[in-house]
Amino acid sequence: MPKSKTRKKAVYTPPQKAQTVKVSPRWLAPLMVACWLIGIVWIAVYYIAPSVPGMSALGNWNLLIGFGLIIVGVVLSTRWR
Repeated sequence: MPKSKTRKKAVYTPPQKAQTVKVSPRWLAPLMVACWLIGIVWIAVYYIAPSVPGMSALGNWNLLIGFGLIIVGVVLSTRWR
C-alpha cells in the first residue's frame, strides 16, 4: 500500500490571549438596587397616597417615572459582572 504524503507546513494555532477578568465598578450594584427600590416605592406611594404634593400634579406620569426607574435598574443589571 502506498504511503500518504506528510504535511510540510505546521498546523495554524491562533495566538493565546491573556484572560482578564472584568470587574464592575463598585457603584454599579448599589445604584442598580436603589433604582429598583425607588421605582417601586414611587409607584406604591402614588397608589397609596396620590394627594402627595408634587405627585398629584404629575398624574399618570408617576407611573412612567416609577417604571422608568425600574427599567434603568434592569439595564444596569446587564452591565454587572
